[in-house]
Amino acid sequence: MTDVTHVDRASQAWLTDPTVFEVNRTPAHSSHKWYARDPQSGQWSDLKQSLDGEWRVEVVQAADINLEEEPATAESFDDSSFERIQVPGHLQTAGLMNHKYVNVQYPWDGHENPLEPNIPENNHVALYRRKFTVSAPVANAKQAGGSVSIVFHGMATAIYVWVNGAFVGYGEDGFTPNEFDITGLLHDGENVVAVACYEYSSASWLEDQDFWRLHGLFRSVELAARPHVHIENTQIEADWDPEAGTASLDAALTVLNAADAATVRATLKDADGNTVWQTTGDAKAQTAISSGPLQGIEPWSAESPTLYELDVDVIDQAGDVIECTSQKVGFRRFRIEDGILTINGKRIVFKGADRHEFDAERGRAITEQDMIDDVVFCKRHNINSIRTSHYPNQERWYELCDEYGIYLIDETNLEAHGSWSLPGDVLTEDTIVPGSKREWEGACVDRVNSMMRRDYNHPSVLIWSLGNESYVGDVFRAMYKHVHDIDPNRPVHYEGVTHNRDYDDVTDIETRMYSHADEIEKYLKDDPKKPYLSCEYMHAMGNSVGNMDEYTALERYPKYQGGFIWDFIDQAIYATQPDGTRSLRYGGDFGDRPSDYEFSGDGLLFADRKPSPKAQEVKQLYSNVHIDVTKDSVSVKNDNLFTATGDYVFVLSVLADGKPVWQSTRRFDVPAGETRTFDVAWPVAAYRTDARELVLQVSQRLAKATDWAESGYELAFGQAVVPADATATPDTKPADGTITVGRWNAGVRGAGREVLLSRTQGGMVSYTFAGNEFVLRRPAITTFRPLTDNDRGAGHGFERVQWLGAGRYARCVDNVLEQIDDSTLKGTYTYELATAQRTKVTVSYTAHTDGRVNLHVEYPGEQGDLPTIPAFGIEWTLPVQYTNLRFFGTGPEETYLDRKHAKLGVWSTNAFADHAPYLMPQETGNHEDVRWAEITDDHGHGMRVSRADGAAPFAVSLLPYSSFMLEEAQHQDELPKPKHMFLRVLAAQMGVGGDDSWMSPVHPQYHIPADKPISLDVDLELI
Repeated sequence: MTDVTHVDRASQAWLTDPTVFEVNRTPAHSSHKWYARDPQSGQWSDLKQSLDGEWRVEVVQAADINLEEEPATAESFDDSSFERIQVPGHLQTAGLMNHKYVNVQYPWDGHENPLEPNIPENNHVALYRRKFTVSAPVANAKQAGGSVSIVFHGMATAIYVWVNGAFVGYGEDGFTPNEFDITGLLHDGENVVAVACYEYSSASWLEDQDFWRLHGLFRSVELAARPHVHIENTQIEADWDPEAGTASLDAALTVLNAADAATVRATLKDADGNTVWQTTGDAKAQTAISSGPLQGIEPWSAESPTLYELDVDVIDQAGDVIECTSQKVGFRRFRIEDGILTINGKRIVFKGADRHEFDAERGRAITEQDMIDDVVFCKRHNINSIRTSHYPNQERWYELCDEYGIYLIDETNLEAHGSWSLPGDVLTEDTIVPGSKREWEGACVDRVNSMMRRDYNHPSVLIWSLGNESYVGDVFRAMYKHVHDIDPNRPVHYEGVTHNRDYDDVTDIETRMYSHADEIEKYLKDDPKKPYLSCEYMHAMGNSVGNMDEYTALERYPKYQGGFIWDFIDQAIYATQPDGTRSLRYGGDFGDRPSDYEFSGDGLLFADRKPSPKAQEVKQLYSNVHIDVTKDSVSVKNDNLFTATGDYVFVLSVLADGKPVWQSTRRFDVPAGETRTFDVAWPVAAYRTDARELVLQVSQRLAKATDWAESGYELAFGQAVVPADATATPDTKPADGTITVGRWNAGVRGAGREVLLSRTQGGMVSYTFAGNEFVLRRPAITTFRPLTDNDRGAGHGFERVQWLGAGRYARCVDNVLEQIDDSTLKGTYTYELATAQRTKVTVSYTAHTDGRVNLHVEYPGEQGDLPTIPAFGIEWTLPVQYTNLRFFGTGPEETYLDRKHAKLGVWSTNAFADHAPYLMPQETGNHEDVRWAEITDDHGHGMRVSRADGAAPFAVSLLPYSSFMLEEAQHQDELPKPKHMFLRVLAAQMGVGGDDSWMSPVHPQYHIPADKPISLDVDLELI
């Protein structure tokens, strides 16, 4: 805020004044740790006191209180009638305010129409109160001439603060610390802090992110004492010179009351505590430290996140250390060189994801364990980078990314999407916030400044982002200048310039969201000046992330620097239903209107932090090691920048028709950035006569355990399929049995099995083994799949609605039941599909007395105007006990035509595990490239489905719900209690897409053309 030194009275007018974004707030500073010796006990202390835990709160309408005279801010106020609430936490998750989810639109849209910077009249304020007694270390520091601040690490969206009835200050930007000096307000014994936390303020215009609108004190609150002489800020440049192989360290220190100290001593230590470098200098208000060239330093990168510790001691005239600070340091150089982003001299590719801080129970009040789980997920799935979309994250997150090795784009808490965009991406330039409006400049510059000052010293932070989807204007030019005035080295990212190229100068990177691969390639081929980055791509809503390989293939262009998948975790919230059960809910489920409903379900992780099937694809395509297998060699392409593959083990194996028959362990040592080919004497000849095909497989695994995975954990794989010599040899002697051709039905009995084909029902109506029925209803033609989120967004339902009923309501127009010989019965059924253009499909069953049945479905292909087909095959309704699925195909997770960079092998699963709980029920559970599948009960009894001789592999799924059940349900808990199992055997299913979830269709090569023949040819056998 400008022109304000200290204010001792609150003003409600600040809520609608964009030029007032802080009052009495301590200037932003680095998040380093400091310690001082307690003058009473002599013990070292970090001088912090947590105020987390139980607070009192009352939520009222803002219009119902007079803030300047609110009694709840008084020290003596009786708050016994207030609710109890846990801090950190949200008012919504505590049940004190209603949940709201919107994406672009502001949450008040349609109810009220305030013009910026005004705010809705329907505005809530939470009156928080907490009593506390100052801890001994904090009190002793204060008594020794130090100061005490109260720090709010996260809140939404604006707070007024009082201590012991005296006004302390006002703050906005709830994703960086709001810190206030309260030294003169504390007294012995019990103290009281009161906070008025507003739902809406002028800051709300800058916080229109795609997230749940959650409020309250959602990060930690603490007291922080400073000794009289204190290092307030450190700004560290820990550089690595890749050409010289040396490091250097320069630090600028801001020392409060430096005149009362003598010297400052800086010590750099390695991970074992050994001193690497040390220097001593005079203590000054602005103290500079410089190491000169340092030898023997290990550089920091995501591959090898080597950290050092920089300890800075403040020493008084008597030679005693009166304060010491500690900061982890990683030496690295990140630059744009010749138009290419490089780290330590090597071109970098970001294999990233956009991450909201979110938990299904706690909202954005996530825990340290949540953060550790997220980092571990990234490392285990080859994700090397995160964009902190769309706000600075908790400080602990940056420490973890430093420690584990994750690159970060640190993003300013700024999004004003709803101020300039109308439905259909219509631009309204006159309403843009902040645009070029000078009244918003101070707040926006302050936001990026607060982020930078706090996070500057983290080696994981490579790029500063000015915000998200806020168009552009002169305010961003001011932000850009401010960033580079402080930090000339890190580049600046801002995507909004794509809407107005007059502002190309406010980003150092050509960064776009949801550009298709061909559009990106066009840019890369046009001799670009800037490196390219997709700040958002692969919209992972529901069953998505198809055709991702088209994007990773762009890595062959030097200026393609990768991208960030939108997004990391589903934003869904657990709610208690009337029957007492807990289930996940999305926007609109809390009566919130307007809403963008299930659009919050875009994660690679489900809301409970379990990996979704999409993560399987990401892991393989994001791998830094690419393995190409042939029948006599293995080629290893090592895209690591600094790590040779000698640090891994490679497990070679041979699968004969899916069964492991040979294994060997090798070390393939390939330097970083190189490709090498190794001769391998695969034992093909030893196994090819006993199998129809061999799979040659190489698995890259960790040789040693890490903090994020056990020894032997697989990072990537390569496979090749080699045809073998074995062929199916039918029995020369037919099995004994009987064939009965009746007037209505025809049957085959033999080998303990019985098949019944019906003239009137149009197919197989019974298939039994030892009297156990496997078919509840005639297997039906299916031409439909439950719509995915991408299908809905691209209008696939509208375009392909006739396929929904084409198979379900198909009519049998002809049937022929004939005995071929003493051991074979064939039933041929001709169906007319329920399409506007009459189309016929032939379904034939060839049953043998040995119990085997061949199922052949033939679609001839129709010329005309039929749209492409979502799926084509047969769907069974099975008894409920047949829940187990074992198959030889790509897995273990679900795969689709455009998402099957998965391992070919034999996998075991079940109908419940294969049902992926996407936020809105939709297509799920499909497995591609299947050679055979076994559907069984817990006793191993059931049916084996195998591709017929010479036939193509098929797709299979086994679920506890039918396609139509999935299509009709809006939430997972709306699906009925399973009474049957549903088996689909498909000749083909279209891809799932992934470019975006609102416009882009599945790519043409992953469609099923209606004018081309389709054939499903499988053998059935009860087991």
